[in-house]
Amino acid sequence: MYNALVSLLSGRCIREDVAMTGEITLRGLVLPVGGIKEKVLAARRAGISTVLLPARNRKDFEDIPESAREALEFHWIEHVEEATAIALRGYDEAPIPQPESG
Repeated sequence: MYNALVSLLSGRCIREDVAMTGEITLRGLVLPVGGIKEKVLAARRAGISTVLLPARNRKDFEDIPESAREALEFHWIEHVEEATAIALRGYDEAPIPQPESG
């Protein structure tokens, strides 16, 4: 949700090849979540190439099948701004179309 709002307010698109999960605090810290293996496998099936996961879920990496670990690029995130920098990278020239004002 955070990156969706940043995308909307900045006029920059989120990369289509990125999936992310995590809970954020009011101070922007990324907290661990459950179901990492299932979420990563679903991302791979959906054609995602880059996955952003909470750094505190690093212990769950071994649960992910080796084939998925090799096929995906993983980033371990501690603060929400790290996720934004990766998710919006390369989209500076691709603003979101804005509705015409009447």
